[in-house]
Amino acid sequence: MVSSKGGIYKRFIKRPMDFILALIAIIAFCPVLLIVAILIKVKLGSPVLFKQNRPGLNEKIFTIYKFRTMTDEKDHTGELLPDSVRLTSFGKFLRSTTLDELPELFNILKGDMSIVGPRPLLVKYLPLYNEHQKRRHEVRPGLSGLAQVSGRNAISWEEKFNLDFEYVNNVSFYRDWKIIFLTIKKVFIREGINSETTATMEPFKGSIRRRIK
Repeated sequence: MVSSKGGIYKRFIKRPMDFILALIAIIAFCPVLLIVAILIKVKLGSPVLFKQNRPGLNEKIFTIYKFRTMTDEKDHTGELLPDSVRLTSFGKFLRSTTLDELPELFNILKGDMSIVGPRPLLVKYLPLYNEHQKRRHEVRPGLSGLAQVSGRNAISWEEKFNLDFEYVNNVSFYRDWKIIFLTIKKVFIREGINSETTATMEPFKGSIRRRIK
């Protein structure tokens, strides 16, 4: 249950705060955005931005913007090679420093995303969620979230969804700022970027667990 103070923050303060922080960050990181874009153009080619549909608040589909981190290398049948092959050392650097996420600041300005919230996942996962997992869409997806500062890609899907559920039930000004500061710390120590078995995160294939109250 969300407290009355948390409800006021969620309804009236969180969105204006997101807009202001995203605008400040875009202005502050403008030189970084430009340099990274140029390096991607030189090292990986076009397009510089990776665009993909993701489900947001109330499962509304939006286009997420990220810096490209992989090549478009394909096998003899025309299929893309595995992520581990297409993810270059430069791409790994962008991910480990979270520089690839910077274009999402424009998603925050547009209102598609928030500074803090459950990370926006793939549209194809929507039919696989149980009722417990679907609750992650009761808030805007975030640039960072409770799951990201608790392990990011190094924790299981079940742990991620449980952390998303915990966040949705306890949205607050204090918690958001705590996650923001923890995110900055995680970026500097580059912790939990990849899972233990793949270059990125294993695909979600559904869960046998039902709703946890």
